[in-house]
Parts: sequence; C-alpha cells; structure tokens
Amino acid sequence: MAGMEDKIKRINELYRKSKAEGLSEAEKKEQAALRSEYIAKVRANLRGQLDNIDIQETDGSVTNLGEKYGNKGTH
Repeated sequence: MAGMEDKIKRINELYRKSKAEGLSEAEKKEQAALRSEYIAKVRANLRGQLDNIDIQETDGSVTNLGEKYGNKGTH
C-alpha cells in the first residue's frame, strides 16, 4: 500500500493532468477516491489532536475536550 506522501503526489499529478489535458473516467474515479481518503485522514488526525486538548475553566477545573465533545459519535 502506498504511503500518504505517495498518495498526495498522485493527487497532485492527477490535478496537473486534469488542467493540462483532462482525465479519463478511471483517473477521475481514482482522483476522487484519493481525495476522499486524504480528507478522512486529515480529519482523523485533527480529531486526535483536538481530543487531547485540556482547557482550564474559570473555576479552576480542567476539562478535556475529547471527553467533553469527542465521544458523542459525531465524527
């Protein structure tokens, strides 16, 4: 399986080709799949970072955002 760097490189190649000469239907499907996978990965990474943020409330207590918001099944 290709690494994310290879997938990003392929996304960029397909983008450049789409602007220069257009893409075949197979290439359009590949591009859409790669973009979807990339976006899902970025969202998962961001969610992981946000879930590890603690904030100090005005009363001095500490709230973990992952525990407060992340476990509701909305991501």
